[in-house]
This record gives sequence, structure tokens and C-alpha cells, in this order.
Amino acid sequence: MVKLTPNASYSLAIRLSYPNQVGMLGKITSAIAQCGGSLGDILLENQTPAGQVQRQLIVDAYSGEQGEEVLEALRQIPQVEILEALDRTFELHRGGKLHTQSRIAVKSQSDLAMAYTPGVGRVCRAIAQDPEKVFSLTIKSNTVAVITDGSAVLGLGNLGAAGALPVMEGKAILFKEFANLDSFPICLDTQDTEEIITTVKHIAPVFGGINLEDISAPRCFEIERRLSQELEIPVFHDDQHGTAIVVMAAVFNALKLVKKALGDLKIVINGAGAAGIAIGRLLKQAGANPEQIILCDSKGIVSESSPHLTPEKQEFATKQTGSLADAMNKADIFIGVSVPNIVTPDMVSSMANSPIIMAMSNPIPEIQPELISDQVAVMATGRSDYPNQINNVLAFPGIFRGALNCRASSISSQMCLEAASAIASLISSEELAPNYIIPSVFDQRVATAVAKAVENTARN
Repeated sequence: MVKLTPNASYSLAIRLSYPNQVGMLGKITSAIAQCGGSLGDILLENQTPAGQVQRQLIVDAYSGEQGEEVLEALRQIPQVEILEALDRTFELHRGGKLHTQSRIAVKSQSDLAMAYTPGVGRVCRAIAQDPEKVFSLTIKSNTVAVITDGSAVLGLGNLGAAGALPVMEGKAILFKEFANLDSFPICLDTQDTEEIITTVKHIAPVFGGINLEDISAPRCFEIERRLSQELEIPVFHDDQHGTAIVVMAAVFNALKLVKKALGDLKIVINGAGAAGIAIGRLLKQAGANPEQIILCDSKGIVSESSPHLTPEKQEFATKQTGSLADAMNKADIFIGVSVPNIVTPDMVSSMANSPIIMAMSNPIPEIQPELISDQVAVMATGRSDYPNQINNVLAFPGIFRGALNCRASSISSQMCLEAASAIASLISSEELAPNYIIPSVFDQRVATAVAKAVENTARN
């Protein structure tokens, strides 16, 4: 397999001490390079009268094992001492990534009397008499619950509630950073569908919206459906709809490059979980031919003759049978939300002319882009170190910003489709290129454009 690009998720801060002699720093940087590490900042911390130098080096690796190789290579250099080696990702998470902060100062007796007792009682009674006032007199109108049961954390599997908490904290940060929405991570210590539904309903009065995250299929479909029916605030399962929205935006722009019509395409989706099903549904909503969407799971094509089909898989079952390789023959688009290295260059070469590949398994895609760079018209992945990253952060902050702005009670498939169109429209025809079909996650226009699309759809 092609080695992954070193990146900040495996970044080390290494403090070294060594003699201040000509060539020593060169030996150090050479050892790092020979191990495949990527050298970042070099900071001089101290230079002693005895001729010793202390420096901090930032080194990115592509795995924890490779990071250890870098450290071992440095240990082998005579007269070089490693004073400290910190995993920067773990250090960033140390103590958690969130804290709460008051919007008001409480510095006097009168402040206290208004913010808390006895004055707060008047506000409580006002809300009890007119429940709509909860949106204007509390945090509800700008607050989202980020809820998981830890059953499908990233691509890591069932890590449980505690194991999921760092992801939910990260999600809360993104809500604030990209849409100025307050949110709080809630990891439920149950994976029972009814208990999850009941618990979320019980805590819903605090929140203006519910973002479900990392809940395994098929339970995630029932949980979202029931909560959407039984709550009067928007409920959004990001693994489904966030992924589908960004994929749809990328498809819209990729088709402009290859000059093909969505309704004419054969599309293969590999991965029949939450994301795959939602992508298929949004493609149909956008005008793809349902008979030309081929859904594959770990056993190959999801066929009408496949045993134990869930209702969601049944929706996409076809008369065709066979392997993923069979499905990809003459296909125009491959969309992967599955597992690493399942696609081969031969499978890609069997596709129709100007194929579009979206290999979104993380951190290792279904096929490495380097292996097929000369075979594809457009390539996208879920990684930030390749062009065209399919990242949900392009969707969910704006979706909730728009929904809360207009007090929408739900998020419809039409809102999702309009959000995808809004994301795609941010790249002009002059800018559009095979390595630029989707905006950067740091494009400040994205959340605003998505929010406006959601609001306009809700009001029409």
C-alpha cells in the first residue's frame, strides 16, 4: 500500500539536548527525513554556557508506529538526548476541549438578584405561562445537543459512551467555530433504541436542535425517525445526512467537469450503513435513476435475493447479483463509505469513460489516489491531505444555523438538497477543476450559504 502522508493527527513535540557543534542539527533533521517524518517548526529553547543546545522540534508522522521509529532514530545519534517527547494530539485533548462561560457578569447583589433568585423566578413563571418564551429567555434558541451512544465511533467501531466523548467534544467546537452555535456533548451509556429515544425526549427542553452522531445502523434510522416524529425541534443524524449533503455537492460539481447528466449515470455506493443509505436517497431526490444506483455491502451487490435484508437495504435491492467488481463495471461514479483498500486499479479501469471516484473510508481510503491518478476524471477522499475532501463540517453547522434561525421544527430532504446546491455554487465555473470541486472547510462563506438555503426552503 502507498504510505500515507504524515499529518498533524500523529504529531510529536520533541525536546532535544545536544552539543552546539557544526552539523549536529543536520544529522537530526536527516534522521527524521530518513524515517519519513515531516519536520515542522524548530524552536531554540536554551543555549548553555557549557555548549549544549536545547531545541523543540515539531514532527508529523503517518502513524504511531512511525512516530516511534523517528524517536528511535534520534536516540541512535551520539550525544543527542531526548528530554521529552509529547504526542501533540493527546496534549490538545488533555483536560477536555470545552468549557462553559457566562454571558453576563455577576459582580453585585443586584446582578445576583436578577440572574438568580429571587428575580429569576419571574422569568420561570413567564415561561411556564407561555412556553414559547423559552426560546427568547434561555439558551435554547442557540443550543444543540450532540448525542451518541458510542456504537459507531468514526471508523473505529463500538467504543462505548466514554470512548465517544472526544469526538462529541470536537463536534461541539465545530458548531461554535463555524456557526456560532453553542452545543454540548451527551454520550449515553445505553445502546437500547427505546432507552435512547426516551432519554433524548426527556432532555430536549434544553435544546433547539438534536444532532445524532456515531450511532450504528440500522438502529440509527429508527432513532432518528422516531425522534423527528415525536419532538418539535429539528433532529439530524449527521453520519447520514451531513455526509450525503457534501457528497451531493461534490457530485453536482464533478458532473459539470465530465459533462454528464445525473439521470443518465450508473452509480455504485459501497457501504450500506447510515451514510450509504442516505447518499442513495439524496441522489434519488436529486434526479438519479433509482435503477442505476447499485448498493454494495461486505458481501457484494445488495440483491433482492440477498438474505436478511433490512428495510433500508430492501429499498435499494436490485435483481443484479455479483461482487463489487461486477458492480463497478461500466459505472460512472464510485462512492465509498466502507473499508480501506477494497477497490483495485483494475476495477477503476473497468468503469465508464471519465470516471468519478469518491473514496471516503478514513483514514485509509478504499483506494489510494496515487494508484489511479491517470485513470480518473475526478478523485475525492475523506482526508485533508488530498484535494476534494468530503467533510461533514461543510454541512452540519449551516444546517443547524439555518434551522434555528427560522425555528424550523424538522430538517427535510429538500433542505438537504438545497444545502448541497448552495455548497456547490460557491465554486465558480472559472475556479472549477478536477482538484477543486468542493470548498475548503475553512471557507467562511459555507455556513452562511447553507443556513440561507435551509431558511429559504423552510419558508417556501
